[in-house]
Amino acid sequence: MSLLKIRIEKFELVLVFSLCFAVIFLSGCKDKGDKKLTVEKKKPNIVFILADDLGAHDLSYSGSKYYETPNIDAIANQGVQFTQGYAACQVCSPSRASLMTGQYTARHGVTDWIGAATGEKWGDYYNTKVMPPEYTHALSDESITIAEALKSNGYKTFFAGKWHLGDEPYSPENNGFDINIGGWEVGGPKGGYYAPWRNPKLDYKYEGENLTKRLALETADFISKNKNEPFFAFLSFYAVHGPIETTEEKWSKYRKKAEAQGIPESGFEMEARLPIRTVQDNPVYAGLVESMDDAVGVVLERLKELDLDDNTIVVFTSDNGGVASGDAFSTTNFPLRGGKGYQWEGGIREPYLIKAPMLKNIPKSVDYPVSGIDFYPTLLDLVGAETDPKQVIDGVSLVPLLKGKPLDTRPLFWHYPHYGNQGGEPVSIIRKEQYKLIHYWEDRHDELYDLTSDPGEKNDISNNQAKITKNLRTELDNYLANANARLPEIYAKYDPEKAKVTQENRRTKVLHRVEKQRKAFLSKDFNPNNNWYDSSLNTKD
Repeated sequence: MSLLKIRIEKFELVLVFSLCFAVIFLSGCKDKGDKKLTVEKKKPNIVFILADDLGAHDLSYSGSKYYETPNIDAIANQGVQFTQGYAACQVCSPSRASLMTGQYTARHGVTDWIGAATGEKWGDYYNTKVMPPEYTHALSDESITIAEALKSNGYKTFFAGKWHLGDEPYSPENNGFDINIGGWEVGGPKGGYYAPWRNPKLDYKYEGENLTKRLALETADFISKNKNEPFFAFLSFYAVHGPIETTEEKWSKYRKKAEAQGIPESGFEMEARLPIRTVQDNPVYAGLVESMDDAVGVVLERLKELDLDDNTIVVFTSDNGGVASGDAFSTTNFPLRGGKGYQWEGGIREPYLIKAPMLKNIPKSVDYPVSGIDFYPTLLDLVGAETDPKQVIDGVSLVPLLKGKPLDTRPLFWHYPHYGNQGGEPVSIIRKEQYKLIHYWEDRHDELYDLTSDPGEKNDISNNQAKITKNLRTELDNYLANANARLPEIYAKYDPEKAKVTQENRRTKVLHRVEKQRKAFLSKDFNPNNNWYDSSLNTKD
């Protein structure tokens, strides 16, 4: 064999080995690159957790010394706390419609909880000075919900829990959610929180099953099944809406805690129309709050187990203030005034948490006033999803605030031309900078508060600040006119003498009844029934 031929063969052999190595090396790089690309391309997941009737101060992180909420506290500590977070309304359905659409209540038209009476039907029964106007009873077909927007951007969508935004055909399944577990027309847990409950969209597995935990487990299972694609899971608890129920174990824990902290002789005082709770010492409600927090922990733990928590946005908020007056008289929102159904801060201020782990160097808290209408544009912005130009959005993206950057001052509006079951009155509201103006539709008077110096809304400064009052009222009137807002009408058959008798009964009989109930809950001998599931007493006026 010639020397030339040997050299050629050696060269060919080296060339083959080199090519093979290159192929293997490049193939390995390609695999790593593909995996990296896949991770980078996978859009962030979203878990939106909505509580019902939970007050701004019903959580340990926000100042409660009585309720224990370590899992929700973890979201607060790992994300951004918006210390001036608001619901879009002081009652549930309007607020929830605003979350779904990014719109104020006057625009989408759902201005009261769906099922509330209006017009003469209301006036004849309740004998009030004005009659609440008619309102929209479901999300409109033209609305593009946040679920529909995310679904069109490649998200698998899921809903579990309270809907209360319309009967069929206006269910979650017809509003962008691929899966619906337990969401239907009602606003509370029919049959209670422990099986046998009554829900056509969710059957129970065994007697005594906890509804709140079941909704969390269903959400966690959805996450497991869809871990490899972007998902939007909306967990909408029925808790902590009435009936307030808990287990004997949790009741005992919180009864002892109330006793250790000292039980005041009185736990209520009169507000404008109804008694209102002034102390957090309801052991039944505290147990319900803890059960909800336990359920939040189920979902958070599943995200960690699946290694999804670093690529999942978690939101936690509530639909209106805590029930301090009316319904189950469950909690106090102190130092805020009022509660669910009321026009004051206790009725609309909420826990408002956003955990977006893909953002770095985020602020611990933000003091800029934000609303439920802002979640829609914020979440779409965070995941790079496109908004449909046909959907009018009143909210703004809060992403600049999440990155530590400022946003321009803007007004916030509320329109609730109805009477709250909890004592609230027909009002429209504007909040701009530190000032909040409330316009009352019964007699057309205004109240003005400086929330910086008076967060408890004790001092009406409308007379002392006539110019600010006039300017805000003009801005509010212009907004209502542009929104074609429906307004109350005078009830011609209003009987003031009958109204006086009703109010006196509230000051005596109702106040006595709720004080008696409070002491019963805290009694060592409290025993609501054999299985403890229905531990709420009837407190309806």
